[in-house]
Amino acid sequence: MQEPRLTRLLEGRTALVTGAARRIGRAIALAYAEQGAAVAITYRGSKDDAAQTVRDLEAHGVKAAAIFCDLTAEASVTAAVAESVAHLGGLDLLVNNAGLFASAPLEDITAADWDGMFAANTRGPFLMAKAALPHLRATRGRILNIGSLGGTHPWPTHGHYCTSKAALHMLSQTMAKAWAPEVSVNCIAPGMIVQGEVGPAYEHFAHKTPMQRNGTSADIAAAALFFATGPHFITGQMLGVDGGLGL
Repeated sequence: MQEPRLTRLLEGRTALVTGAARRIGRAIALAYAEQGAAVAITYRGSKDDAAQTVRDLEAHGVKAAAIFCDLTAEASVTAAVAESVAHLGGLDLLVNNAGLFASAPLEDITAADWDGMFAANTRGPFLMAKAALPHLRATRGRILNIGSLGGTHPWPTHGHYCTSKAALHMLSQTMAKAWAPEVSVNCIAPGMIVQGEVGPAYEHFAHKTPMQRNGTSADIAAAALFFATGPHFITGQMLGVDGGLGL
């Protein structure tokens, strides 16, 4: 007699994960697919990686799609959300993962550098969430924003990045109050996240971290899965996933 298949935690749910062709976004998308969610991902310059990620998502027996999106262009964001909903048949989860990272001495940051960072890291998630809101309200859905330890701790060579992520943290709390009770909104603030082999600079951070290691994409994906499957009552929270580095 065949044993009944255990129901996966996100069976029948739909998710849109931005910037998920590679790295943290890919790990989150795969974690959701493994638990049964149909997943759409967005990409900008990583078309081949996005196609491979879709194949890996479909290997979990779920519907998947890769959709081009330029977060800095409102029309592109609106179109990407519409295409995702059309492909998936609805939307339960939005993960604003796509973003920009750069370093420069504070006095060398130009106005264009500053505006570009905020366009990707703060304005983009706002536009994406706003476009997705009607669909998420219909499903009592959830939004998860990916912030940064840099949004709570000032890094002198990442002034525009840190400030944009701090703004995203505040935006997450604002969304949570504005869009409750239908939609819950939370934020993850990763610490030092590395993939593959690491050099001495990364080892330096590992030694500074109470847990004595750097984080991985799998650590962030596990936290993202918690916010996708935990109580809808949890909203407006910022979870540091940094091994204690921010203490």
